[in-house]
Amino acid sequence: MSDPILKMVGLYKSYNPGQANVISVLQDCDLTLTAGQVVSLVAPSGAGKSTLLHIAGLLDTADSGSLQIVGRDMASADDKLRTDMRRMKIGFVYQFHHLLPEFTAVENIMLPQQATGLRPSAARLRALELLDQVGLVDRGHHLPGEMSGGEQQRVAFCRALANAPKLLLADEPTGNLDPETSDHVFSVLMNLVRATGMAALIATHNMDLAGRMDRQVRLSKGQIL
Repeated sequence: MSDPILKMVGLYKSYNPGQANVISVLQDCDLTLTAGQVVSLVAPSGAGKSTLLHIAGLLDTADSGSLQIVGRDMASADDKLRTDMRRMKIGFVYQFHHLLPEFTAVENIMLPQQATGLRPSAARLRALELLDQVGLVDRGHHLPGEMSGGEQQRVAFCRALANAPKLLLADEPTGNLDPETSDHVFSVLMNLVRATGMAALIATHNMDLAGRMDRQVRLSKGQIL
């Protein structure tokens, strides 16, 4: 069995600690993902799935527990290491694509690469290769406003994969799309994950899509089941 890409052990998270109205979001959560594994995270609204994804993606911190990404201890990591890990090891996809409207598809995918110091020519080549994989290479020089919702979300996937992350985190990535487009975009996502061998944790309300992933975990009353 390969080493875990993501390993959470005994994570707790609450809001308003030390006050009378403490809100407990996560309680003793354990979760492990290995390379090439696509796991669905199913939970009702308000159950804490976004909080869990934000902790896994180093955008938030747990109150206690252990968090490791590609074998590195993140629970006690300083800001620089957390930033470096987010940039190089983690990719994010959200329900809304959040593409920068004034930049073309290619430029949106180039930006995270250039943030690591990659030359523009190399970043552009990588962007075009990714767009080709999702069938959008001919749309590379279009602005987001000139593309459909499904096309924009596929560009967002490419941007998330631009720096070849080990861990992909997606929060309702097809939730804003019609069923036919959602199914197509999901298939593209699965193909990309399989081709790269990363680990992916995908939050979704769509039980049909969840059933097509390798494993399904549920978040209920702050615990992973």
